[in-house]
Amino acid sequence: KTLVVMLSLQFSLLPITKTKTCTLSPNFKPLLHVQNLHCFRASPHLYRPLCATAQNVIVEENDVVNGTVADGGAPAQDVLLLPAGLRRELMPKHVAVIMDGNRRWARMRELPVWSGYEAGIRALRVLVELCCRWGIRVLTVFAFSSDNWFRPKVEVDFLMSLFEKGTKDELDNFLREDIQISIIGDSSKLPESLQELITNAEEATKHNSRLQLIVAVSYSGHYDILQACQSIALKVKDGLIEPEEINELLIEQELETNCTEIPYPDLLIRTSGELRVSNFLLWQLAYTELFFAQSHWPDFGEAEFLEALRSFQQRQRRYGSRDS
Repeated sequence: KTLVVMLSLQFSLLPITKTKTCTLSPNFKPLLHVQNLHCFRASPHLYRPLCATAQNVIVEENDVVNGTVADGGAPAQDVLLLPAGLRRELMPKHVAVIMDGNRRWARMRELPVWSGYEAGIRALRVLVELCCRWGIRVLTVFAFSSDNWFRPKVEVDFLMSLFEKGTKDELDNFLREDIQISIIGDSSKLPESLQELITNAEEATKHNSRLQLIVAVSYSGHYDILQACQSIALKVKDGLIEPEEINELLIEQELETNCTEIPYPDLLIRTSGELRVSNFLLWQLAYTELFFAQSHWPDFGEAEFLEALRSFQQRQRRYGSRDS
């Protein structure tokens, strides 16, 4: 039986029914004061989303027996359950996603291109919910590449308006649910209204800590490395650093991903069956595990994400060292 503990995320899609009050193991030692603890059973179609905080403990389904935390530990209120087959100590901290296949998804259904992008927004909401529920700290998504500016103007304009509308619609949820949003990329090319909205959203959510959602817009890996080199060159020119002081740590600090404490993704997922990284996070992906899903992005949901995570947990990460 799958149990989840309510920590509501407002863009949940389906209702949850209350079943019974939680009981704790006799050996349980509370870490936090707990009030009004209740357990809930998710609907059979989709769990209620949960967001992890530093105080949350992620446990596997087998660790909870008859509504109790088998080995004691944190209060039941702060227990988040992983699906069977996932191990909490092997969960990635940072997941990156190339959301590919929106247009192909629409064409396959004889729908306008716009329908594919709108369906892609819905898929992103689901992925944010899953990352919250399973304790992933950072989610970076490739929303609009530098190369996408060469697409038809009507399509680009629609994407900019969709991004602006989506940010406005979700901002209250981000504030309420403690989600930080960060935007990386060359924002100077974006419409002024969108630039202002991004600045306000980043400022409003900068202290949130449950999940950091990084959205790459007008971004490319080449651009990221180039702007970092230009910034370092200016510091050398101004006498702030010496050329021999330039190292990997300094470059990392100048990359767009300096907005997060976890700049290197553990897992990169690309949808739609394409087997390339398409100029995304080129420096940051040096030791990232790659997973290529066959489904188009709008069809990427809980089952596909579970498949990617289980594949990730079966791999041995050596970072260039030999097998032990």
